[in-house]
Amino acid sequence: MSSAQAFSGKVSDQHKRVSVKSNPGFLERLGETAGGTVIGVGVFFLSIYVLFTNEGRALQTASSLDEGLSQVVSLGPYSSFDPQNNNRLVHLSARLRTSQPLYDPNYKVVVQAVKLKRQVEMYQWVEYQESRDYQENGETKTETTYTYNTEWKSELVNSRNFDQEIGHQNPSAMAVESVTVVAPEVQVGPFLLSKGLVEQINNFQTLSLRDFPVFNLDPFLSIYDDYFYHTQHPRRPEVGDVRVKFSFAGLSGETSYLGQAQTVSIVAMQRGEQLMPFKTKSGDTLEILYLEELTAEEVFEREHQSNSMKTWGLRAAGWALMFLSIQLTMRIIYTLVDWVPVLREIVSVGLKIFALCVSCSLSLLVIGAGWLFYRPLVALALGALALLPVFLARSGLPAKKDE
Repeated sequence: MSSAQAFSGKVSDQHKRVSVKSNPGFLERLGETAGGTVIGVGVFFLSIYVLFTNEGRALQTASSLDEGLSQVVSLGPYSSFDPQNNNRLVHLSARLRTSQPLYDPNYKVVVQAVKLKRQVEMYQWVEYQESRDYQENGETKTETTYTYNTEWKSELVNSRNFDQEIGHQNPSAMAVESVTVVAPEVQVGPFLLSKGLVEQINNFQTLSLRDFPVFNLDPFLSIYDDYFYHTQHPRRPEVGDVRVKFSFAGLSGETSYLGQAQTVSIVAMQRGEQLMPFKTKSGDTLEILYLEELTAEEVFEREHQSNSMKTWGLRAAGWALMFLSIQLTMRIIYTLVDWVPVLREIVSVGLKIFALCVSCSLSLLVIGAGWLFYRPLVALALGALALLPVFLARSGLPAKKDE
């Protein structure tokens, strides 16, 4: 091993393997294309479902947010429990509080936070494959290059599936497991947070080990670059060595070297001394948490923006599925002419242009049908507005003829 490899802790080697595969006949290629056509039909109906139902979901979410904003009651950061707000939608901005710190006994890590994550990595062999096809003596050959590197991986890599396991064997299990510990009770102001609200606290930050007391360490551990290493030589790891990193989310204690407690903004239903999901008449559930101080209006504005982004994202995904489905369905035409090189290229480009045009038109048509189904009044109003210039132009024609 070179000095550069020793310092970086990374080793690699590679070998190549060549395999020969027979060229598929016309009927075999036609059969594969027919299977793709069946899949394309399924993907086509899936795209219609995504595009159509997305419009209803977007409308329902927007209506639920408007309903919530009209009913929400804003509480002050130091407000006490008020029974009059029971079963009502409330808004609150305050700091997180937990009853006790989170503790990892194996590494003696203590953090006053909502979540403490222990991420374990093992130094293992990893196999990479790169293949290329080429023609030789009338046969199609595949040359596969297998490259083996040693890397830190958070999941077990099964070396039994390697093309060349000898010299690249990994352990079958990790000495330590990754785990995330969550505080049993999380409070904001006088209220306990529901499980759904706690799940939204995911602003994980790496726990710095610069000032960690070394005298508390077990003798088989060492600290380097914010990791606990199960080796005394962290710069020269060997396969099977383990390292552990800690991160936390939602600081909840008094001001410490990690910083102040996290301020959150919540919109949820008050039920007793708990904040719970709120069911709107429109059909959605409101249980919102942001990791910053926001007014009720700002919270709902953020939710409307998120709904809009999700709507356009699903529209784009629906169009992509439809484009793919049309390509798969029309692939059989390409297979019928792929034995003529010039014609094959022309048909390939033509099919892509056809799929692009048809998918765009059909996507707009399905979205329009969704609007007509979920928002008939808005769709009719837009249709009337679109036809207004035609009516105005037609109404001006008799006057010009009279002149």
